[in-house]
Amino acid sequence: MKVTMETVEHTAKLARLKFTEEEKTAFLGAMNDVLNYAELLNELDTENIEPTSHPVPLKNALREDKVWDYTLSREDVLKNAPAEESGGFKVPKIIES
Repeated sequence: MKVTMETVEHTAKLARLKFTEEEKTAFLGAMNDVLNYAELLNELDTENIEPTSHPVPLKNALREDKVWDYTLSREDVLKNAPAEESGGFKVPKIIES
C-alpha cells in the first residue's frame, strides 16, 4: 500500500492538524518509509513459527505480603492532610447529586 497526499491531508484533518506543503511532503515520505519497512515482514518465513501473544515470556512481578513491625497512628497519618474530618481526610465533593 502506498500513502498518497490525499491520505496525508485526510489524516491531518482527522487529527485537526494544519501542515504546510513542505510538512505534508515530509510526512508523505515518512509514512511511506514506515509502510515499506513493515512490508519487509512479509518476506520472513514464518511457516514453522508458533503464534505468540508476547515476544518474551511474562512472569508476575508480585512479591509476598510481609507484616511490618511498625504502623502509623491516625494522628501521624493526618498530620499532613490539608483538611480532616471525623478522623479521616476531608476532600472536596466532586460528584453532584
